[in-house]
Amino acid sequence: MINIFTPEYFMKEALKEAQNAYDMGEVPVGAIIVSNNVIIARAHNFTQKLNDVTAHAEMIAITSAAEALGGKYLKDCQLYVTLEPCIMCAGALAWAQIGEIYFGASDEKRGAGRLTENIYHPKTKIEFGIMKNECSEIMKAFFEERRD
Repeated sequence: MINIFTPEYFMKEALKEAQNAYDMGEVPVGAIIVSNNVIIARAHNFTQKLNDVTAHAEMIAITSAAEALGGKYLKDCQLYVTLEPCIMCAGALAWAQIGEIYFGASDEKRGAGRLTENIYHPKTKIEFGIMKNECSEIMKAFFEERRD
């Protein structure tokens, strides 16, 4: 039997959210949270529209997933996000005890991977580089458009 629910399948869904952010003039980061191969939360950045520096895609997705599950812990869930989580989001993901994190593009300036100590929950599995090129391209296009 073929499993269509691959990391690439779900990252494509996160990229759809990133495109929604792009279309709204938000930094194009998209995130989804999955439980038992079902998408239980979709989000993208809303920092401009809400005038809120904490309105990152991951933060909104965590809140939505917790609401969907009826509890604050996301131990059996997977996050797919187009850009490496920042320190704030990584901390929130640690508190939520998310089971797995998959991200596309690295964030060389503000990504949590720049820390010398792992900020994620010790049981969280992390995989990076899923559809890295596609995730990087939407970010590059967004910022190039704004520089013109």
